[in-house]
Amino acid sequence: MSVSLVQFRGADGARGVAALGPDGSARVVPGASTTIALAKTALADGVGLAEAVDRAGVGDPLDLASVTLLSPVDHIDPAHLLLTGTGLTHLGSAEGRDRMHRAAVENPAPTDSMKMFLMGVEGGKPSEPGQGVQPEWFYKGDGSKLVGPGEPLRSPAFALDAGEEPEIAGIYLIDADGTPVRLGFALANEFSDHVTERGNYLWLAHSKLRNAALGPELRVGALPADVRGTSRIVRDGATLWEKPFLSGEANMSHSIENLEHHHFKYALFRRPGDVHVHFFGTATLSFSEAVQTQEGDVFEIEAVPFHLPVRNPIAIDAPVTVSMKAL
Repeated sequence: MSVSLVQFRGADGARGVAALGPDGSARVVPGASTTIALAKTALADGVGLAEAVDRAGVGDPLDLASVTLLSPVDHIDPAHLLLTGTGLTHLGSAEGRDRMHRAAVENPAPTDSMKMFLMGVEGGKPSEPGQGVQPEWFYKGDGSKLVGPGEPLRSPAFALDAGEEPEIAGIYLIDADGTPVRLGFALANEFSDHVTERGNYLWLAHSKLRNAALGPELRVGALPADVRGTSRIVRDGATLWEKPFLSGEANMSHSIENLEHHHFKYALFRRPGDVHVHFFGTATLSFSEAVQTQEGDVFEIEAVPFHLPVRNPIAIDAPVTVSMKAL
């Protein structure tokens, strides 16, 4: 059973959750103030999130233009929401990465990126859970780095690039007994610094410590095997760059189950009450086509079956001087 949820804040400041119909129209979910509160009610009642929405009853129609849409998931303590991801997970995703590295070093041997990609092609979709090859993995930050719909993706002053990564993210809540519970999927922009990554592959970790954005919509239920969308950059009201992108397991070298297994196999990521946003990767980057973004550019990412897009402008932070103390 599939349903899509959005979180919103009304003009009075009160928060709520709404369910989207097949045509994108919204109705308030009675009694639900946040997605996580609704998920905890579902877990306590022993039902799925979609059934919890049905049990709540039919709420009032909601005009999405009259409220402030929020990220589809958040946590009252941002330190307990973790942003992580996996790369080289999509068919074709190694091409851009491999070309990037070969431009820096002339070497006929396969790069580490290509080796890891081929490992995923061979063993990323195991017949038995937990038996697949582990993917590349990275940490992006905590809930303080997750920006809401329409909010700026802020690039640090020291960054060398501000680049989009259109993809799907899995949304999870860790149950009281330490069991990861998938709440659903969101359309995402896993914002990165590709110039820093190109400078030295060991700087990948630095390049990922950036903001990230989710579309307003949490899709509950299975993700279609073939997800097709469009990623574009708008500058001064005109489209600067646009390209289709693919996701879903039919277009991936890893199964979602395999990516989940290799993330949640660590006890650190099974802490009761924590929320996880895990980005599944992409094969489409404007950076691979020599596009240079700038402050004020707007990223727009849309894909079926999501009704609502991810749309965020770029902002550049002012330089910060960090002062150290010694005791």
